[in-house]
Amino acid sequence: MADFLVALADFDRQRLWVQLGHASVFYYLHRDLKLSKGAAHYRKVAARLIQEFPEVVAPFREGKLCISTVVELARVITPGNSEEVLPRFFYLSKQEAKAVAVEICPAAVVPRREVVTKAVTEAVTEVPRAPSFHLDETPPHASPAPAPAEERASSVPLTSNLQRLHMTSRESGVKGIPLPVLDVFAIDAARKGQGHAQPGASAEKVIEAALDLLLAQQATRREVWSRDEGKCTWPLDSGGVCGSTLRLEIDHVVPRGRGGLSTVDGCRLRRVDGRIHLR
Repeated sequence: MADFLVALADFDRQRLWVQLGHASVFYYLHRDLKLSKGAAHYRKVAARLIQEFPEVVAPFREGKLCISTVVELARVITPGNSEEVLPRFFYLSKQEAKAVAVEICPAAVVPRREVVTKAVTEAVTEVPRAPSFHLDETPPHASPAPAPAEERASSVPLTSNLQRLHMTSRESGVKGIPLPVLDVFAIDAARKGQGHAQPGASAEKVIEAALDLLLAQQATRREVWSRDEGKCTWPLDSGGVCGSTLRLEIDHVVPRGRGGLSTVDGCRLRRVDGRIHLR
């Protein structure tokens, strides 16, 4: 790869692609060498980088610099900072290189916007029927059902401490009814409900408030679990406490319906067993 990039840099420096009838080295790579547009773009950027900064050749040869990170490196490297900036991109993935690049040269203006797009999924039109077999035959081997696609959130770094988050949500179909999944209508309902505390709150603020609440609940759960040593603290009529370590849940000392608080002092561990621990 390094040898090819060095040769491509010399080829581009002499503008030999003009003699072959191309408008740029990119079109030579894409049309003559049949590279994808993405692969052609990375190699074009690498070739231009080698022409301006020959010191990147050695890291390419040694495997310290990856072809997928050159675009981010090219955005921030200059003759004045090359000695300091170049080593910061060694052994990085593409995503890590983006984070380093925005740290060196953060976005001057960070656009804040909420965009909802509709994801189109293929509907299953026909369920395949299982092959038939006689009772005295061994059933045919059935292929395992494909696992459902995992819904992942991806982020794009904008500055050293700001990232744009992309995630998949679902529509409930009924406005104002939240579901146990991230739901666009639920976010909108939560934003309206938060209006008294945060007038004009954005979806970002609503999700941030929800995460703060969730983290606080998790911290309370960990403290209660640690304090009770992972054992049921329900008092027994015979004296002492249950002490079971099975089927435990966080229980309010005073039920929430009667004003009990979700604090460390207001909670305890209780075994989930209605026959023993009836209120």
